[in-house]
Amino acid sequence: MKSFLIIGMGKFGHHMCYNLAALGNEIMAVDEIDEKVEDVVDIVTSAKIGDCTKIDVLESFGVNNFDACIVCISDNFQSSLEITYNLSELGAKKVISLASTDIHAKFLLRNGANHVIYPERDMAGRLAVSISNDSIFDYIKISDEYSIMEITPQKSWLGKNIIQANIRAKHHINVLAVKDDAGNVNMPGAEYIFNDADHVIVMGRQDDINKLFKR
Repeated sequence: MKSFLIIGMGKFGHHMCYNLAALGNEIMAVDEIDEKVEDVVDIVTSAKIGDCTKIDVLESFGVNNFDACIVCISDNFQSSLEITYNLSELGAKKVISLASTDIHAKFLLRNGANHVIYPERDMAGRLAVSISNDSIFDYIKISDEYSIMEITPQKSWLGKNIIQANIRAKHHINVLAVKDDAGNVNMPGAEYIFNDADHVIVMGRQDDINKLFKR
């Protein structure tokens, strides 16, 4: 269990509260508008109303006691920067901030953010990959070079086990898991035999995974 300070109860902030709470974490939720905080009162450990651009307000929360502070504000450039900077100055262990543009992200990183996320851009990129190819069901970008994808098995894999398909040597990718037609996910052993109803979750260089669909 970890503890999180979540600032900004917009849509993303609400989703962060619900998801982190479901995982058993402690959460302090903050917004300067009381109506926005009311929606999460029942699921967070504590809820506060305050203007987090004021350093004395942040200081009263004891920001250095949280495992991470998440600034869920992307529609107010100035407030986002001020809060991120002040969290860093107050000794926050980790500051995660939302960005709406590349310029916004650069300023956040220069002003104390340890990590910057683009929810809309990332979701759009993920969706674009999955809908552009019927053989791809899901996609997670790990870095500019590596990705995890949920794909249909190659025809050459069907009826073969992982050793016989020789996937790592032939395609330079790793099989992480297999999802069957009932939606059950398992970590396959080397003797697992692929069938055409499987969804195979693989990890590797993006270029190597893309080559699977150009054969």
